[in-house]
Amino acid sequence: MQVVVPFAAETPKTRLEGVLTRSERLRFARAMLADVLAAIDAAGHEPTVVSTSPLSFDGELESVPSSVSVEIDDRALTDAVDARLPDRGGDPIAVVMADLALATPAALESLFATDADVAIAPGRGGGTNALVVRTPEFRVDYHGTSYLDHCEIARKAGVSLEEVDSFRLGTDVDEPDDLVEVLIHGPGRAPDCLRTFGFALECDGGRVGAERLENPAKEP
Repeated sequence: MQVVVPFAAETPKTRLEGVLTRSERLRFARAMLADVLAAIDAAGHEPTVVSTSPLSFDGELESVPSSVSVEIDDRALTDAVDARLPDRGGDPIAVVMADLALATPAALESLFATDADVAIAPGRGGGTNALVVRTPEFRVDYHGTSYLDHCEIARKAGVSLEEVDSFRLGTDVDEPDDLVEVLIHGPGRAPDCLRTFGFALECDGGRVGAERLENPAKEP
């Protein structure tokens, strides 16, 4: 099975710009990517990063598994993924998003081990966080509520569909509130990265939050 990890190398995590500077967003996105790649490798698969621009394996990425390869593709996500889906007789392909900072090998295996033509791990808010495609009859559409769109595409194509209900694969990191989950449940580099930025859990009664103990220096 091919495992593809799309990555926006130049402008990642724009919805975190209220709490992270641009350079911090770049570092944090790379840390999450490193965690996802390590989990895929530990699950027994060789991941391919589909990056929008060349990717250097230094800093947060310097210790990623040697099995990782990189392909450059600056097309929109839907087009880049569609170009890699199986033709007739081709190998199945899995697509795992780069911001699944809570992903573990066991969680990924629950997705990879499915038998359906299409298996989807939905994200909160209607997104598609990970999927496996085993048929040439299916194509993706990552616009809007992509989970519902993908279910409808599978239905119209007459292929079998399985939903993988997983907290770890269902938690993608897009908004400031998502940082709480990374600090609590993240198994790798991403929570350490946040802590180096000064983030910690805030537990002053009620809902737990992520608090920055000091503000970052203003970037020019």
